[in-house]
Amino acid sequence: MSRPLNLIAGFTARVPSSAVAALRQTAGVAAVTVDGSVRLKSDQWSSNSGDDSSVQNIDWSSRGWSSSGSSTTSTLTGAGIGVALIDSGVAPVDGISQPGKVINGPDLSFESQNPALTDIDSFGHGTHMAGIIAGNDTTTVAGVPKFTGIAPGANVISLKVAAADGATDVSQVIAGIDWVVTHRSDPGLNIRVLNLSFGTDSEQDAKLDPLSYAVEAAWRKGIVVVVSVGNDGTSATRLTMPAANPYVIAVGAADAHATPARTDDTVAPYSSRGSSTRHADLLAAGSSVVSLRTPGSFIDENYPDARVADLAGNMRFFRGSGTSQAAAVVSGTVALLLQQRPSLTPDQVKKVLIQTADPISGADPIVAGAGQINIARAAALSSPSTYTSTQSFTAATGLGTLEGSRGAAHVVDGVTGIALSGEKDIFGKAWTPKTWTVAAKAGTAWSDGTWNGTVWTGAGFTGTSWASKTWQITPWTALNWAGRSWADSTWAGRSWAAGTWAGRSWAGGVWG
Repeated sequence: MSRPLNLIAGFTARVPSSAVAALRQTAGVAAVTVDGSVRLKSDQWSSNSGDDSSVQNIDWSSRGWSSSGSSTTSTLTGAGIGVALIDSGVAPVDGISQPGKVINGPDLSFESQNPALTDIDSFGHGTHMAGIIAGNDTTTVAGVPKFTGIAPGANVISLKVAAADGATDVSQVIAGIDWVVTHRSDPGLNIRVLNLSFGTDSEQDAKLDPLSYAVEAAWRKGIVVVVSVGNDGTSATRLTMPAANPYVIAVGAADAHATPARTDDTVAPYSSRGSSTRHADLLAAGSSVVSLRTPGSFIDENYPDARVADLAGNMRFFRGSGTSQAAAVVSGTVALLLQQRPSLTPDQVKKVLIQTADPISGADPIVAGAGQINIARAAALSSPSTYTSTQSFTAATGLGTLEGSRGAAHVVDGVTGIALSGEKDIFGKAWTPKTWTVAAKAGTAWSDGTWNGTVWTGAGFTGTSWASKTWQITPWTALNWAGRSWADSTWAGRSWAAGTWAGRSWAGGVWG
């Protein structure tokens, strides 16, 4: 049994486990990757949502903000605002592919060593998020519907950390966050928002967890950090990390039940509840969200029923549900608000969104938080600068363990079966919290292409990719871990399985 994977010029096949080693050595075989169960926080991919399977116009920028509507937001597009997206990359598909729309930061994934996959979304999740945040068709063809994200004028700064098999380590994610902080004010970036549609099942206190510390450092440097709460359901008493950090905007999902009015909206059953001390700050649309499709990606090949056609019959779109999508909706919303009022601090943005949200009638106040975002009401505030109160939670120290932050998620050498664990990053470099926390707080954790004492990537941008602006790549072939070269493509994702990358992690819930 096999299935083509056109995006990566490969295919799937079922072979005896005893034959894998020999197959890898066969002439003409570039790589053999063991299959894994992969989960992102988009917990369902399905077109069976009760509404049409084809769409006339997807214009997130003018839909769903409030029951009363407002002209206040009619001129807001997010222009000039950079939204960093740490995810599985962004594919050059219509609706997000115009030059300069996506700026590729460093590819920190294991696929960065394959020129055909560098920066490309072989999973399909990142492109879906990017479309929700800032998608924008630049041309209109007769009979073919337009696609518009929430902030169509914003730029997406993509940092790829996850490969097609889901393999990634928490050290890669922390490195990505640190890069965003270090380069937030680089020419042409203006990173004001960071979208993190993932989480780990770390049980460390948020004051200790290094992933929590990383997002708090970004927040304190003026970046509004938006994180999905997880898809563990309304009985889950703990949010995934880093949504557990009290400073960031933790986003749960609402279900609109395929109606435009908010009177029948409910909390989506997969949205994590949390506890009285830490839960979703607010909600956004997360169920049956239509965005851009990545043909040939993992989710595209495995969930064909989630494909959605435009009126011309082109399967351009994909439908998914999860707190990932809800976080992307909020990130786009924040870009609009910051375009309108660029002087707002992260604390002010959070307070404005919470105090102008629409409560969910009859919902558990813990799982529903303040209710659904209402950008029209937030943008109409006459003096949001008066929202000067500052969050005053106990500051995180980041002195917990990297292994604890991984939770149940570990990348594994596909040949030796050895998991990357303990206090070291993907290159085997020792993790020293007391040194890292100082640099992360100062925004100096990256020096050109070096992080945690190792060269991970190049030292600047080039203009050689589809995005027209891409961070340079540095070969990892001279480096090994557990006797295996990173260039051998042997890392399989034992992570992201039934309890990985948040185990819940990039995850939770069941794929549709």
